[in-house]
Amino acid sequence: MRIAVRIALAGLGLLATGMNVRGQTADTPQTAPQNQQENRNTHEITAVPNRPTFASTAEMVQLGVFEIEYGFEAARGHQNINGLLKWGAVKNLELWFLNNPIDRDAGTAGLGDSGAGFKYKLFPQMKARPTVAILYVATLPTAKPGLGAGAMAHLVQFLVSKDFGKHHFDVNEGVQFVGRPQLTGFDRRYFTALSYSRPVQGKWGYTGEIAGFSRQNATTPATMTLLSAATYSRSSRLVLDGGAYIAAYGQLPRFTVFAGVTYSIANLY
Repeated sequence: MRIAVRIALAGLGLLATGMNVRGQTADTPQTAPQNQQENRNTHEITAVPNRPTFASTAEMVQLGVFEIEYGFEAARGHQNINGLLKWGAVKNLELWFLNNPIDRDAGTAGLGDSGAGFKYKLFPQMKARPTVAILYVATLPTAKPGLGAGAMAHLVQFLVSKDFGKHHFDVNEGVQFVGRPQLTGFDRRYFTALSYSRPVQGKWGYTGEIAGFSRQNATTPATMTLLSAATYSRSSRLVLDGGAYIAAYGQLPRFTVFAGVTYSIANLY
């Protein structure tokens, strides 16, 4: 989701998210949305990636399914490995746990920030109505100084997803309250993302996105990224992705490449 982007679930009865905000996060409803309902009806486990976009899909993993998303990104002066664990705890509710096990910025490396939260589906897609969900993520400042946010942050997003034949769209609108290190109170910034995906040929698919945050404060300006990626559905429960995004503006590396995987491990029920 990403910008912030982009692990634990045994203890995920206590609640699992995370971060990104790659999510921290973003499919695939994005690679084969038209096949997901068929797969659910036959009780086949089907991956529901949020990768590779910053946006999160409003669609959800099946009840009881434990799914992981892991990937890396690399740019000049910045590299990380980012992960998201998801569990369909009860109907219409996903528990999340996210973290960056490895983060490196400007020569400083170590554990990145973590996060926990949930996604709740309000309405499923029906005819003209899109799928609608809400997402909450609390960012936990587990990174050492110079790598993470240095304070708690709270993200709330409104997620809308819709299929038009083979074309799938995800729209995210939200607000993040970012703690001020060494100070009291929170800064506020708004997140917007529009992602598009469709199958291309066979197991291959394409994803594109425009996403960004508004200005946070006097020292943290607004950001906007443009993303393009390919996806490959190795099976219904295993999806690979790879691509790049550029920073149209903001304090981000100009060009970042990434690759990752989404895998539905098992139905824990």
